Amino acid sequence: MGTLLRHVLETTEADVSAFFEDIGLGDYRPRFTPFVRAIVAHGPLAIRELAAEVGVTHSAASQTIAQMARQDLVSLRPGRDARQRIVSLTEKTLGLMPTLEAEWAATSAAAEQLEAELPYPLREVLVAAVEALERKSLRDRIAETDAALRLTRRPAEG
Repeated sequence: MGTLLRHVLETTEADVSAFFEDIGLGDYRPRFTPFVRAIVAHGPLAIRELAAEVGVTHSAASQTIAQMARQDLVSLRPGRDARQRIVSLTEKTLGLMPTLEAEWAATSAAAEQLEAELPYPLREVLVAAVEALERKSLRDRIAETDAALRLTRRPAEG
């Protein structure tokens, strides 16, 4: 399951990245999009708020924001305390917005075409999978299997 999910993710990200190259956005990465969209929707946000909004760990958000800052796509300023950093879009990113919005629309249309070819709507399946894993982790599910129970049983010492 994990191999298939990684393959789908790697394939789609590579294709979107190649399209970015085609339209002159070569340094822009697909992973930046949810962060830009969150800031567009909500205004400047703390990294922790961005992480929650995007659905990634604080560490993953920090790494992505650092990469975006190096490319002058976002700026950082101190928040309420020394540990908090507030993320804003730069003039460079604001200038890219018409292109980014057109790309988002094109990518959404392509994703809808892909889903039309599938026996089940992929987005709905993925949302359902996330919800199921939030109810019970895969770790817990593995631990409950007969195979895992055999792994955890130890012979009686005597």
